[in-house]
Amino acid sequence: MANQEKGSVTFQGNPLTLIGDEIQVGQPLPDCELLDKGLGAVKLSSYRGKVCVISTVPSLDTSVCDLQTRRFNQEAAALGEDVVILTVSMDLPFAQARWCGAAGVDRVITLSDHREAVFGKACGLLIKELRLLARAVLVVDRQGTVRSVEIVREITNHPDYENAVKAVKSLL
Repeated sequence: MANQEKGSVTFQGNPLTLIGDEIQVGQPLPDCELLDKGLGAVKLSSYRGKVCVISTVPSLDTSVCDLQTRRFNQEAAALGEDVVILTVSMDLPFAQARWCGAAGVDRVITLSDHREAVFGKACGLLIKELRLLARAVLVVDRQGTVRSVEIVREITNHPDYENAVKAVKSLL
């Protein structure tokens, strides 16, 4: 059974349980298979060779997740072609496609972990009580090694965008 850590994140102050082993700086990014907006399988290793930001959100249909993804969409333009920004959630791929179209998000790639929560479990980001992903930002180098991790402890709060961008720029 996967490791479970109660209280490492909260929702409106209420402790929640994360399932899996918390991803650490220096570890290789687990090569999970997620679904793109067209239900195609995408392995995270397919982004090797680029600096990768993985922004995880509970649901794109909530205000903080919406703003987080829009913010990274804006940052993507300034960071250039050597950087790929992924937003991973438990939202269905169809919902992700609808949200991106409505929000005008065209630089962030959305991927869904809804089937088996393999990414959430592999990175210790699956919230047991909600079956959603915790809010987090991972920065991964071109070789697939995690170089920065922020797990937002209160999931209604925003991540530290400036820190994530700084981590990306240090790898370019």
